[in-house]
Amino acid sequence: MARVNSVLDLVGSTPVVDVSALSPRANVTILAKLEGRNPAGSVKDRVALALVRAAERDGRLIPGRADQILIEPSSGNTGIALAMVCRLRGYHLKVVMPTNVSVERRELLLAWGAEIIDSPGSEGSNGAVRLAKSIAEANPEWVFLYQYANPANPLAHYQTTGPEILADVPEVTHFVAGLGTSGTLMGVGRYLKEHKPGVQIWAVEPPSGEMVDGLRSLDDGFIPPIFVDNNGADLLDRKVVVRPRESIEWTRAMTAVGLFVGISSGAIMAGAAKCASTIPDDESATIVTIVCDDGWKYLSTGAWSDDIDEVVERAKRIIYF
Repeated sequence: MARVNSVLDLVGSTPVVDVSALSPRANVTILAKLEGRNPAGSVKDRVALALVRAAERDGRLIPGRADQILIEPSSGNTGIALAMVCRLRGYHLKVVMPTNVSVERRELLLAWGAEIIDSPGSEGSNGAVRLAKSIAEANPEWVFLYQYANPANPLAHYQTTGPEILADVPEVTHFVAGLGTSGTLMGVGRYLKEHKPGVQIWAVEPPSGEMVDGLRSLDDGFIPPIFVDNNGADLLDRKVVVRPRESIEWTRAMTAVGLFVGISSGAIMAGAAKCASTIPDDESATIVTIVCDDGWKYLSTGAWSDDIDEVVERAKRIIYF
């Protein structure tokens, strides 16, 4: 094992594991990149570190200045990853999040020393974004990194996740990821398209009006600026819809290959299976997908033990992660 100087040096270089036992087609290989192996536990570690480093390069943040305040909307992993980075870099972080988030999320933010500002749970993550923007406008001396519009978000994946995938899986034919901020899809997608033009980029999203943790439907009215700035409509080859029940079913199914993952990862795997099912029997394909985080932060959801109908119904009221 390598020796590193800081836990931040452990961000990235995550492993890829073969989960083809879950593939609906024998001729289709499915490989999962395990982003839960990042130090704060998710793919958002890459983004959080990139956002802070970009702000430091631009002079918006000065390392060690404890009086500097950052504010960011988050209903999940970005807030936690930023809290970890800010704790190490000496900044005070305020996270705007809906009141109906899971208990694990709030506890992790507090553990890293972040301050939580509540937004109405009925307004979901879009409400948190609106409130954070208004607070940032009223406090211009605070640093608003705004992951949804910050080019450092997709750039983190263009510079790290994409190259890692192509190096580890040069035979990749499809990349499947969730549509949230769109940073992973835009960054990895652009890198793969530039270096292997035949690769298809598939986005997983919930139906409009339904909530799948960590994902969003563009039809709900909020299109992340980085999706527009990176010509997302042209970059994506296809969008596939995954419903909340499917996300829970596939979260459970992934334990069959030894992976205890978060609910958005189950949704993305459901999308990967749908992608695999489109491959003709006389062709082969290699799908790479993202496991955004591990399941430890979702235990209060009962996603693995409660009746599945109860879990799906509960997800309409509580943002699990």
